[in-house]
Amino acid sequence: MGHRRRKYQVAQPVTAPGSDVRGRHEGASPAYDVLSDTHAQEIIDATYAILRDVGVGFEPDPRVMELFSNAGCEITADSLVRFPTRIVENALSDMAKSTRLWNRPGNDSIKIDGEHTWFFTGMTCIKVFDDITGEARDSNREDLARVTRVSDALSNIDAVSIGCKNVEHSGICGEVDEFITLVQNTEKPLEYLCEYPESLAAVLEIAATIRGGREALADKPYFMHLVTPLPLYYAKIHTDQIIMAVEAGVPLAMGTVTIGGASAPITMAGCITHSLATDFAGMVLAQLLRPGAFCIGGSDSAFMEAATGGIGAFSQTSMADMAMCQISRKLGFPSLTGVGGCANARRFNQDAVWEISSTMMQTFYSRPATCDYLGSLDEGITFSLHALLLGNELAGLLRKMWQGLAVDEDSMAMELTFQEGPRGNYLAQEHTVRHCRTEGWDAQYLGAKLPVSSGSRPDQDLFERLDEDLQRILQNHVPVALDPEITKQILSNKFCAVDPI
Repeated sequence: MGHRRRKYQVAQPVTAPGSDVRGRHEGASPAYDVLSDTHAQEIIDATYAILRDVGVGFEPDPRVMELFSNAGCEITADSLVRFPTRIVENALSDMAKSTRLWNRPGNDSIKIDGEHTWFFTGMTCIKVFDDITGEARDSNREDLARVTRVSDALSNIDAVSIGCKNVEHSGICGEVDEFITLVQNTEKPLEYLCEYPESLAAVLEIAATIRGGREALADKPYFMHLVTPLPLYYAKIHTDQIIMAVEAGVPLAMGTVTIGGASAPITMAGCITHSLATDFAGMVLAQLLRPGAFCIGGSDSAFMEAATGGIGAFSQTSMADMAMCQISRKLGFPSLTGVGGCANARRFNQDAVWEISSTMMQTFYSRPATCDYLGSLDEGITFSLHALLLGNELAGLLRKMWQGLAVDEDSMAMELTFQEGPRGNYLAQEHTVRHCRTEGWDAQYLGAKLPVSSGSRPDQDLFERLDEDLQRILQNHVPVALDPEITKQILSNKFCAVDPI
């Protein structure tokens, strides 16, 4: 009898009062470290050596070079900047380790840090699948609007990037209009990237108009800006964008794609060091401009397939991604390198479902701060709304898993087990009633929602289930409209030459 009344006092993860629960992965289970601590430090030390002894190229700009020179960097005649290790370490120590990204009304935010994972619509594809032919074609403004509206409707999509480009309008006006298209079709926080500094300048003005001024925008940033240098090289268009974003107080991330075997060593450790060195160089510049700025590296390590020359190598990419996340944790800042949700498959088929499922499950272990490729297929070329819906579904699965499992007196159900004994019947128990919906994943298309032989459509496959839901969203979801007066103001910008929808 005494054993029956034993109290099982097993510690549970506790979320501190007032902290963000939505999106939280920290506490219930640990992240997975693919490297030993010694090997992680060796990669960091090798990155410092590249920065110190090899250097990073910068297109000459007097202000940038003066900042580096005054800080104690060596600048060569061919514009290579070599960074003493203490300067890099000081920058990594000084930078903000978290930031908040706010929605359009400014009444809700997501916290970009090491304790949350957020899911973003995949970025800058140049093709979509045509509704009639099903074949990939160049994407346009209406495609971006549709992608954004669907993203607005999906509960596990936390922020929206430029899912697909308006290919016909690829200049400054087109880039600015892409931001306006996002603004007009979702209230969610945004992630923006562009080629031209003039585009960012116009977008900062538009975002400030929406927020109510530059100070209000810095206080509640509406978007995170991405700068996309080449591996170990920053053109002036990139440093100009870094300066603009940092001075505006907008969260900033650097991100290149190093291709092992092409633009970087083909080995995982070698490719990772190039990614990190590229990131750290931009992060140093940001801290020299404004110590304490939120400027995080987000480079991805990709690898050339020896047989085809394409970017594939799933095992290498996944391992490198986990290693990059681990190194970020070790250095104390969030990782923006999550590859979850994307696929190299040319279209949304069985291959794509396998890749998307695999990369999303990898995210359970690697715990990046952002996964911003959901919906992206064909090596980032083509956007798929069906892939986006599957990514949204699997994001829900991850969030359920990140809640962990409760281990306490009620969940262990020992009293009930002693009461029922062997071959007990738990179907009618009040304990079963209380918990039958609390621990399972409420899947939309998978799990318990799979068609069964006794159902009305037992042979309906995953694509058909996704497509039914997609068509409902496209027909019925209407995002909250932007205030007409603000719309009028932002469309008066000199770069707004593309007609709005």
